[in-house]
Amino acid sequence: MEMHTPTLDRKGILSFIALACGLAWLVVSPLWLSGQGLRHPLVGVVLILMMWTPALAVLIVTRLISPPPEGLQRATGLVLGRGRRWGWYWLFAWLGVTLLVLATPFVGALFGLYTLDLVEFSGFRAALEAAGAGPMLEQTPIQVLVLAQLALLPLAPAMNAIFAFGEEWGWRGYLLPRLLPLGQWPALILSGIIWGLWHAPVVLLGYNYPDHRASGWLLMTAMCVVWGLLFGWTRLATGSVWPAVIGHGALNGSAGIVVLLGQAGTPVNPALVGVTGVTGWILPLLVVGALALSGRLPVADAPDLVGPQAGAAERATSAGAP
Repeated sequence: MEMHTPTLDRKGILSFIALACGLAWLVVSPLWLSGQGLRHPLVGVVLILMMWTPALAVLIVTRLISPPPEGLQRATGLVLGRGRRWGWYWLFAWLGVTLLVLATPFVGALFGLYTLDLVEFSGFRAALEAAGAGPMLEQTPIQVLVLAQLALLPLAPAMNAIFAFGEEWGWRGYLLPRLLPLGQWPALILSGIIWGLWHAPVVLLGYNYPDHRASGWLLMTAMCVVWGLLFGWTRLATGSVWPAVIGHGALNGSAGIVVLLGQAGTPVNPALVGVTGVTGWILPLLVVGALALSGRLPVADAPDLVGPQAGAAERATSAGAP
């Protein structure tokens, strides 16, 4: 099969970045202009709309500014996956990412930065009481509520994938393959940096890192590089954006585990613990290291490095196969 390194589409890349980030600031502007910040009554709607700005940027760029010669579906990974074992990457994104997130409180506790309460779940109880769920606690043991939350975790990737698609179609669907002429490692890291900086409109308001507004954007950028390496690996290995969408959904859907397992009265520093904290990046980085040492990253014969003509021949062959 013919392999080639695609040319760097500077026009498309720069247009996409400008649109994704510009639209994000535009959507979030009511929070800034009102002076209410994250206390704005429509903050939930604003955050959801912001997640879809990269997808809107993809549509504008691919339709009006720099249409990809290989077509929108192939260029942005809107396929189930290529290769005989693409299903394993879906499984990793669904369960592997979830398990990595579930382990973050334990890693934080290992470093003495987080206090577990696996018996009374006092931190979760306190959070429910603060939310006005006291009557429910009188009827249902806290342990049952915790088990119910844990039982829902396998569904979280699918439930959150609806919103995660808006981001992933931009970052791993469109941007990552466009950066491949720089090399896989630079493309993975740079796409993660851009993803992190895109969060600036809300991070500067105190979202994710309320006690670290000045440095929150740096922490968010580092976090996005770390997790983006894993999401990007699934994209490069399969030619599909969907495992990254599922992985992002798993990340978002499981991140609240630090609230579930913590002890009341011991504040959780998101800069140090959980998916947003430095101790939460240790296990994903170990996985990335294992992939690199085993020769699975960079990805050999990545589908996005297959020329459009070879890709057409591959699709024709697949269509004619019994």
